[in-house]
Amino acid sequence: MKIGVIIVLHNNETELETALCINQIKTLEDTVLCLVDNASKDNTLSLLDDIKEVCSAKVSVIEIKKKGSEIAAIKAGVRYMLNQFNLKYLGYIDANALKQQGFTFSDTIEHFCSHKDQIISLHIETLARQKVRKTLLKRVFSVVGYLKDIIKSSSYSTSA
Repeated sequence: MKIGVIIVLHNNETELETALCINQIKTLEDTVLCLVDNASKDNTLSLLDDIKEVCSAKVSVIEIKKKGSEIAAIKAGVRYMLNQFNLKYLGYIDANALKQQGFTFSDTIEHFCSHKDQIISLHIETLARQKVRKTLLKRVFSVVGYLKDIIKSSSYSTSA
């Protein structure tokens, strides 16, 4: 089962630990990443290109030159991923929303790597419960949303 993940970044140079990200990306199986630089004014795009250079089989980089909304950046990633790959599932991560939710970028990649199958299972359950027509954007899911649920339930089970 092939999964794609779109990661939208904007001025995230200080949060990107490229060596750690590269090591984690190398462990991913049946997963491709699309790193979308949403008009960063810092060195983010260069760091993303460094990651792509080492992990070229699993990573694509899109540069958006004029800052747009996060939704517009996600849609650009969705269009690219669906045109380039035959994906069964497609998720996204908004790197700038990570801080607001208490995650670091590297932690999110690490949690995604270790909980990928659980994330997909939760997404499949969610799709089965939905009664609405499954349009393109309805199929694209928030990785961070599912990670929060997984981490929350695992912290309850370890404290019980």
